[in-house]
Amino acid sequence: MIELFGFQTTASREMAQRFREYRTKRLMKDEFTPLPFIQILSALTGSGKTAILADTVELMSADLPYLPIVLWVSKGKVVVEQTLHNLAGGKYASLVSNYTVKPLQDCTKQDLEDTSKGLLLIATVGKFNQKDKESGDRRVFQTGLDDAAQSLWDQLRERYNVDGKRRPLVVVYDEGHNLSDQQTRIINDLAPDALITASATAKYPQEMANDIARLRREKGWTDADFQVTVKSRDVVEAGLIKQTVKFDGFTTPMEQAIDQMMEDFNKVGESADRLGAGFQPKAIYVSNTNVLDKQADDPLQPFIERQARPIRIWRYLVEHHGVNPDEIAVYLNLKFDKKYPAPENFHLFTNGDDDYTEFTQGNFRHVIFNLSLQEGWDDPECAFAYIDKDMGSPTQVAQVIGRVLRQPGAKHYSDPDLNTAHFYIRTDETGTFEEVLTEVKRKIAKEAPDVEIIVSSGSGGKGLKVPEPVRKIKFVPVAGINTVDAKAAIDIIMTRLPDYRLDTVNTVGTGSKARVLQKVGEESDAEVEWVEVSHSNPVTARWVFLRELEHVEPRAARLCNISDPRLDAKVEYTSTAAEQLRRLVEDVARAYIQHSEIKVKSNDDPYQVGEAAVAPDDHETYKYALHARYSGLNGLEKKFASALERKKVTWARNPSTGYSLPLLSDKGRKFHPDFFVWVGKDVVAIDTKGDHLIENEADRKLLLLQNDGKGPSLHVRLVTEGEWDTSFRKKPGSKGMTVWVSRHGAAWPIHCQTAEEAVAQCIKF
Repeated sequence: MIELFGFQTTASREMAQRFREYRTKRLMKDEFTPLPFIQILSALTGSGKTAILADTVELMSADLPYLPIVLWVSKGKVVVEQTLHNLAGGKYASLVSNYTVKPLQDCTKQDLEDTSKGLLLIATVGKFNQKDKESGDRRVFQTGLDDAAQSLWDQLRERYNVDGKRRPLVVVYDEGHNLSDQQTRIINDLAPDALITASATAKYPQEMANDIARLRREKGWTDADFQVTVKSRDVVEAGLIKQTVKFDGFTTPMEQAIDQMMEDFNKVGESADRLGAGFQPKAIYVSNTNVLDKQADDPLQPFIERQARPIRIWRYLVEHHGVNPDEIAVYLNLKFDKKYPAPENFHLFTNGDDDYTEFTQGNFRHVIFNLSLQEGWDDPECAFAYIDKDMGSPTQVAQVIGRVLRQPGAKHYSDPDLNTAHFYIRTDETGTFEEVLTEVKRKIAKEAPDVEIIVSSGSGGKGLKVPEPVRKIKFVPVAGINTVDAKAAIDIIMTRLPDYRLDTVNTVGTGSKARVLQKVGEESDAEVEWVEVSHSNPVTARWVFLRELEHVEPRAARLCNISDPRLDAKVEYTSTAAEQLRRLVEDVARAYIQHSEIKVKSNDDPYQVGEAAVAPDDHETYKYALHARYSGLNGLEKKFASALERKKVTWARNPSTGYSLPLLSDKGRKFHPDFFVWVGKDVVAIDTKGDHLIENEADRKLLLLQNDGKGPSLHVRLVTEGEWDTSFRKKPGSKGMTVWVSRHGAAWPIHCQTAEEAVAQCIKF
């Protein structure tokens, strides 16, 4: 079963809880038509929107009277195919284990009637996005589907189960920025109970204005009630997207730009091998197809004489950099004449979406394409992009960012270059490059503000940073969480797991009333009635246990024996049994935090301090630091850095996108120290604003970091302003700084009058 991140389960639970609250007193458009629950998931590319949405619909179904139908749609054929694969049997299948997943056009009347499982239907909007539905997809809108007397669309609108009750319908629209007024009208024709959209940018079509206005007026909803936002910082910290975007600009010939990219490309590949990352980086090359400098390329000439930029890129990679042609894909409609065909090892994909499956099976490391490959292509191993000026506007350049932003392995590596998206942009004029950077900065600031932007060429421009090289190579030991004692404690707790397999009392939820559409006769009209619902959909105890644990402490899930047959029991989401399982989960999470410890992993490759990102127009210079310049230091950090300089120690500032240590506080937060100081072979990690860490009992375990003695030791010091006591209380009005160290197995405060004294205490062992 896939392990969700804390921010993902927080988002899915919030939407499901809002739906649960709305459903108890929902608004109606008329006697038969509900005003749908409306929600948007605002999350950037790479945050796992599909996983969040899948978990949401599963949670929503848990306390409905009948398992629902979910219509999951998106504009792009490739996106839909990926979603079908991932939900039907791929990496997200376990999140919708209570659903039958199939394409919309394969749905039958029996599927709609069967409530033993939920029904998740996946389609492109092209399947029903026609003004005149009679001209639409025959299997969706027209009659004659198996033995049905109605079209599939009509059956989906009525959606009666075998008992004549109307099943709930949830519509999920992925890539919600594509949702149009026309599509909204057609979706509303189905009278859905909920409409959930997902996009990096939150917006609704005008067609939904009246429904939104009613929810504001009659339910008192504000903007925040319509939207659940995933913070980019959580996505970056989880390792799902890269930490840094780095740009190199060129006004040189194409060849020189590609030379620089290939040098960096090979360097990162060597680092991936050295660290055992399990992947090799991939690169994309974006340019126009059949033109060169606005002149049409002539296909009536031999391949070696062709000037179309994709051909020139391909030849340069093969002939000058020795790239195997079988590692290069050309994904665009490049023209060839029968008299002058392409070489046999020239892998050309000209049919767009129809070639996509074959393309993805090729595992190409170099992909030459135009903008047609943007939406849907999802390969986290892609870390390099060459973009030629001819591709179009700065806005189009910004759109490519998302294709290189995902992080392979959903983890950050000790080499910062493996956590970086590298862009090489060739233009005719420097001003064009600056224009591109301005647009890119605007996009990233809006959608992923916690991703750092570095410009390797030029001055960087206002608000952008340039790389500052290291003066000497230095390393920092990495650490992880040792869970041996936690596993033993959790095993004891799991012996208290109740067995509800034969229980018919505690497994039943509380009663409620629900308004349903009842089909009262084969030929008669339907009628609305209130029915007593004595229970909700039964789910396995395992389902409840894992979803609660994923939300409270997902890291503990791998320490639990989830194959225990007692977890096969069927329970209802609102039952006493489910509540008891939630209490057990709280005990498991508490045991995980109390009995785990943070420990240096001497067998792992250490973190190598790389170049720093510096704002050229706002920085401080230093003599003893690993970098000559730093920018962005706050007042306390500047004061502490000056004290480090006066001590003449070797030190470095750690950026927020740099080195981190795991924390034991809930949901897997991480600790990013402000500074490193090297004392002999050991390293001290110092945080100068550690108030929030000291105040949390679990976070104070940082100071108890265990070193196995097999290599350099890592010491953690927290520095808080003012004077603190051993009860973790700050003395009102106090001055100076308090350095926190480990003493007698606990956090111990040492008050210092000056920053110099604080530095001395930090590096004292």
